[in-house]
Amino acid sequence: MILLRRLLGDVLRRQRQRQGRTLREVSSSARVSLGYLSEVERGQKEASSELLSAICDALDVRMSELMREVSDELALAELAQSAAATDTVPTPVRPMLGSVSVTGVPPERVTIKAPAAEAVDVVAA
Repeated sequence: MILLRRLLGDVLRRQRQRQGRTLREVSSSARVSLGYLSEVERGQKEASSELLSAICDALDVRMSELMREVSDELALAELAQSAAATDTVPTPVRPMLGSVSVTGVPPERVTIKAPAAEAVDVVAA
């Protein structure tokens, strides 16, 4: 089971560590107890929106940025959980950079050479 509070705590901890700050510094700036902040980072406590706002202010991080990172982590955790449930490896998603429409040529006769970094979708009409 994926716990949102754990993912949120992991992201908060990484944000704090990227800045080279201690729990004590952030807890003091956010006006939250050191122990409580530690429990939030370890995913043991659910942080209220008010508390998250105070921590984000202390870290000088927008809450939307924090939540975006949490959302990305959640998406990866869901993919991993889904893959584990079906014993398959998820197919990586590549952005579609271009498409080509081919008319009058059987699909088996279409060959497209493109740079490795570019995905091309071929549609035979």
